[in-house]
Amino acid sequence: MNTIKIIFNRPCIRLGSCRAYGTKKKKIPEPEEDKNLPIFQYPISKKSDRRVYVWGLAETGALGVHLPRGTSRKKYKNNFSYAWHPMRSSFAERFDVTEIACGYGFTVASIKTDEQHKVFGTGINTDSQIGYHAPRMGHPLEILLSPAPIYIPYKSLETQVIGLDAGRAHTLVLTDNEGVYTLGNNAYGQCGRKINPNEEHRGSMVSHNIKSLGKEKITSVCCGQDHSLFVTESGKVFACGWGADGQTGLGHYDNQAIPAQVKGDITSERVVKVASTGDCVLALNEHGELFGWGNSEYGQVPMAKTQQQVNMSYALVNFTKGLGRIVDIASGGSFCMIANEHGDVFVWGYGLLGLGPNVQHADKPKQIPPALFGRNEFNPECMVQKVACGIGHLAAITNNGDLYMWGRNRYGCLGLGNSKDQNFPLRVAVGAHVLKVVCSVDHTLAMCRPFV
Repeated sequence: MNTIKIIFNRPCIRLGSCRAYGTKKKKIPEPEEDKNLPIFQYPISKKSDRRVYVWGLAETGALGVHLPRGTSRKKYKNNFSYAWHPMRSSFAERFDVTEIACGYGFTVASIKTDEQHKVFGTGINTDSQIGYHAPRMGHPLEILLSPAPIYIPYKSLETQVIGLDAGRAHTLVLTDNEGVYTLGNNAYGQCGRKINPNEEHRGSMVSHNIKSLGKEKITSVCCGQDHSLFVTESGKVFACGWGADGQTGLGHYDNQAIPAQVKGDITSERVVKVASTGDCVLALNEHGELFGWGNSEYGQVPMAKTQQQVNMSYALVNFTKGLGRIVDIASGGSFCMIANEHGDVFVWGYGLLGLGPNVQHADKPKQIPPALFGRNEFNPECMVQKVACGIGHLAAITNNGDLYMWGRNRYGCLGLGNSKDQNFPLRVAVGAHVLKVVCSVDHTLAMCRPFV
């Protein structure tokens, strides 16, 4: 049987903190290979036709693409810094990848398998957000340059991962019958467990299991910057973590360690999706109606009285009146985006919204011209079906499987072949039918299927 070997002694570059991009990198010697280290062998079980494409900043290891060695460290470091265009992930060519998520400088992916290791991570690991990895005991890696298995104590090997999301330095893993496992930084309670002010997250082996909430099964998870959101099977929303901007929606601005049900207008609604990348949260109910809470410095959650932090959920039905039934939502660092049943896209907030260079703020939803997504007299059926946001960039997927991106082009995260910011949607040259896109600070991932 063909196998792939995964070795835990990868070269690493330590960063001072995942919270401070651009900080000076510490110079340390690369770890020496230890022939006594265990080598884990996994059967190559690729059966599905799913492909994963990655692009953006490569130096953190978040793309999981190997850096070619040069004759000097400087050449080695500079050989491959950014992926300006979408690149096929070799990891996804070996395994049946089912879910993908990207955090701040790291990436996680789940695979379909009955083996112990069902989730893999690569990139920044300063807070053990992608598990514990040490080439030598007591020397945990703070960066992984290629995907490595994350140990999670499943109760049964038949358990499957059905959802993933990642925040600034924490990860949520949703399973089909064991609830949610949380990893990484818990300084604000974002992992859903008691806050320990003296806890050392670097090199931590702690994983926390949230079996259910309100005696209900958890059906989806979402990570904001330092908070977490959970949706149960009846459509209730629970939250924990950093609450200074009201992003937990619990009626206060304190940190929340144990997940509690979000208060306000959504308590009587059946929520089907929540979206958050920074500190603003949007929620969508089964009727296609919008709700919001959290940071509103740029009018993301409009209130009757000017309020920059909204600590309870509010219905935005009047705000979105006349826009039709909403089918998808996305919330970025300072802006929000929705798609309706007719395939139209609306944006509001502050940033490069896709409305041209002269419009960087909108206090009400403004439609992005459908022609920018390929709808015209020759292609009248073209519709946007899914939307996504990073901190500063935006994305939309059409029913034809085309991916359009725009916004801040940090380290080439738009995949357009350059580093220039983009003021309106532009199609990304992905050589496949795009099914899902996830965005973070400086890199982007897309789950696709081949055209043929």
